Amino acid sequence: MAYDRLDHRQLHVQPLAARKSKHHLDEIRRDPDATPPDPGAMAPAIAATVAAIRAARASGGAVILAYGAHLIKNGLGPVVARLVQEGWITHLATNGAGTIHDWEYAYGGRSEEDVRAHVAAGCFGTWDETGRYIHLAVLAGAVEGMGYGESLGRFIAEDGCSLPNPAALAAALTAWAAAPSDDPLMPARAELLQAMRRSNLPAGWHRVAHPHHDFSLTAAAYRARAPLTVHPGIGYDIIANHPAANGAALGRAAYLDYQTFAHGVSQLDGGVLLSVGSAIMAPQVFEKALSFANNLRRQQGLGPIRPFIVVNDLATIDWDWSTGEPPMDNPAYYLRFCKSFSRMGGEMVYAGGDNAVLLTNLQAALAGA
Repeated sequence: MAYDRLDHRQLHVQPLAARKSKHHLDEIRRDPDATPPDPGAMAPAIAATVAAIRAARASGGAVILAYGAHLIKNGLGPVVARLVQEGWITHLATNGAGTIHDWEYAYGGRSEEDVRAHVAAGCFGTWDETGRYIHLAVLAGAVEGMGYGESLGRFIAEDGCSLPNPAALAAALTAWAAAPSDDPLMPARAELLQAMRRSNLPAGWHRVAHPHHDFSLTAAAYRARAPLTVHPGIGYDIIANHPAANGAALGRAAYLDYQTFAHGVSQLDGGVLLSVGSAIMAPQVFEKALSFANNLRRQQGLGPIRPFIVVNDLATIDWDWSTGEPPMDNPAYYLRFCKSFSRMGGEMVYAGGDNAVLLTNLQAALAGA
């Protein structure tokens, strides 16, 4: 028998406008044309990264930026968008929170909440529009074969999405049941039809205005046709606390994005991987994707991919990773965001410090290239 569980459809959600959000985008936005701060101790790592990116792009290699949500919360979306638009970064990867904050800023101009108080009150993450519209974007994109990042990027950039006729979805499912085929879109059609029926969503265009879409890195990547892949965890993100929560839809979209990410990693021989403020997602997903890509290369008689890896975080680390891994009695051994990347076969540089210092200096240096 199944274990007892709580029913997410019983959750009470509130309008996003009712939440006292911590920041408005005008308080955090970084101008990509502004003079960057003094890089200080990060200068050698930044110089090495600039040189590696220039070499990678000159040879056609990929440059992937994997980042955590603080990049968005620090207002760096427009800075990174400029790097994407100018072709210096070819692929973006983030966790669920990275796109949730991005969406909230694009939609309402505000994001972040008082976690301590809201968990105690049972309202942490229970904001109607955030969960409803992100799920709607992912569900609508899935029936066209899109993953999480592309679906949400289109939703923001185009201010909404179009939903198909539910009768047509039902007919397609009935026909498939009579003569099953290996149609990868059939489960997505079933999930979308169920969501439309539960929420009484009509066919046609559903406009959802995003007055601040110019701030959105997710939308900028979509417009530039640069992959932005999302690697969430079920229960990690606030959109799990919503009556519309759909683990099947999120899991399907995230796996499509994982496959897209693995393809990007396959282009990293001679390329660059930047991990910015992602202690778990970036190293964990990257090591699996690199193994995926190397497996296919081995079948072709090719050697392993050896990227140049730059890791940025605020932690002070007193271990020189170029000498190898620290012993197990050294706390640095348990820093996953360095240990995993140090095992990936390429050169790894740790740039300890503020992600705004790193990225604004990178953007300024590459803009003059």
